[in-house]
Amino acid sequence: MSQSLLILLALLPIFIIFLFLVVLRWSAKRTMLLAYIMVLILALFVWKISISQVAASSVNGLITVFNILYIVFGAVLLLHTIRESGGLGLIRESVSTITKDRRIQVIIILWIFGAFLEGAAGFGSTGAVIGPLLMGLGFPAMAAAMVCMIFQSSAVSFGAVGTPILIGVSTGLGDGAIDKVNATIGGLSWDQYIHSIGIKVALIHGMVGVFIPLFMVVLLCRFFGKNKSFKEGLGAWKFALFGGVCLAVPYVLTAIFLGPEFPSIFGGLIGVIPAVIAAKKGWFMPKDTVWDFQGKSKWDEKWTGLIEIQEEEKTAPFSLFRAWIPYIIMAIVLFVTRLDYLPFASWLKILTVKFNNLFGTDISSSIDIFYSPGTVFIVVSILTYWIHGMRLQSYQKAIKSSSDIIIGAGAALIFAVPMVQVFLHSDGGAAEFASIPSVLADGFSVISGGEWAFVAPLIGAMGAFFAGSNTFSNMMFSFFQFEVAENVGINSSWVIALQSVGAAAGNIICVHNVVMASAAVGLIGREGEVLRKVLLPAAYYILFTGTVGYIILNGFGFNLGTIIGVAIIGTIVTFIVKNRSYHQKQHKSNNINM
Repeated sequence: MSQSLLILLALLPIFIIFLFLVVLRWSAKRTMLLAYIMVLILALFVWKISISQVAASSVNGLITVFNILYIVFGAVLLLHTIRESGGLGLIRESVSTITKDRRIQVIIILWIFGAFLEGAAGFGSTGAVIGPLLMGLGFPAMAAAMVCMIFQSSAVSFGAVGTPILIGVSTGLGDGAIDKVNATIGGLSWDQYIHSIGIKVALIHGMVGVFIPLFMVVLLCRFFGKNKSFKEGLGAWKFALFGGVCLAVPYVLTAIFLGPEFPSIFGGLIGVIPAVIAAKKGWFMPKDTVWDFQGKSKWDEKWTGLIEIQEEEKTAPFSLFRAWIPYIIMAIVLFVTRLDYLPFASWLKILTVKFNNLFGTDISSSIDIFYSPGTVFIVVSILTYWIHGMRLQSYQKAIKSSSDIIIGAGAALIFAVPMVQVFLHSDGGAAEFASIPSVLADGFSVISGGEWAFVAPLIGAMGAFFAGSNTFSNMMFSFFQFEVAENVGINSSWVIALQSVGAAAGNIICVHNVVMASAAVGLIGREGEVLRKVLLPAAYYILFTGTVGYIILNGFGFNLGTIIGVAIIGTIVTFIVKNRSYHQKQHKSNNINM
């Protein structure tokens, strides 16, 4: 079989997902069933892998589904518990005292503070926590899911205390190739080389990610505002860029001086301080209006899901600090249990259910019962029952509401994740082809010519799109990227950094992340609508990452990287300038009418 035909066949699952989920607007459940069937056909009859390997991959996927649903259940249960106790009403009031402007709220709560949660726990848990919290603050479910997916970028590369770099890149490079890598890294120790990659990842994210808060607020206003206007989002451009800088500066400095474990954690913890101060003082804030959603009665019915949040949540008689205690405990526990040099992680991993060599293959899986973020959320929920002095009837109501949501989410994931696992474990068949992702990566390398800086993040994004994980994408493709860099004669550490940043961007459009974020806010069957809304920021992140990489590797000048970079920055600046002119005219018109 020709290489071109093999590449086209490997693209079929991607085509099916895009066509049916994005274009034809099927539900994720129906789309992923169709994609799963297609991957099974390719794996069995084209790649010719054994039935036992297909079965092992599928079972591995089902075990992963349990792990994902467990996290989502815990996060939603925590939200419902705090809501039933009346603590959510107090939290909502406290956030409003900082600012009532929804554009500013989403920057502070999700982009900056969310980075801390991502750095502490990772694996999609941030969206599972912040999405429901945003709903509790008055955001439509669809809006909460959308911004949580856009968030899945800069903070992800250093999620779960640096796992995508320390485990993903290190394992991907070291798997049978550590001697070759060591021979080419210029006298650095292995740890120094991994650290240098982490610094480069942070630098690229710092440059590219600084504009993501602007994307958040612009799309928030465009899709969910009364006037459906980009201009209203651009009205918050000063604070959006300031919020991007608040995260980026401590994020990059932490990567340089402390290593890959802490950029997202300290970027979020440190960055939230100037952001909150600026919001309270009115610095960089929009002067013309305080932007908010319309009343719930005027919301599009597609914006809401199974979780009902009242406009006026009941408030508890206890203090605001007591209302925030569950989230404080959650953040602390997630942080300390993810540090390898503390004993807590090893203690919690004692109770791990392992499934080794499924169906006689080398595919294994496990369930970390105590170590899972889902357990943390459930334990904190139980503690909240006592801390907030709840009635048993209220807590039972919270459990029932959370369980109903999980049943709907499982219907989509039960096909999506096994499909991904068969896709990833498609090597070693009688046809002697490389795995389907590797075939696609090789295809990209053939058609890329000398523009590998643009291709490297695209391959990383493709890996995350299917695997649902920056870590797994880095495991699959880090050594492939290293080999291409060596063959082309460019700096391998920068190319691997582009791979990792692209893998983070791929999380924005990853199907089972969309399913997970949608389930957390009660949007079952509308995953395609969420995915369509985040295609633009995902495309920006991948393209601008390649642009930055190209300039780093080739320098400024009259070249493709500089041209695209100028075009992207110029477009953003042009929109901001035009928006300023629009608001100045509106302000003058209002003064004349007065």
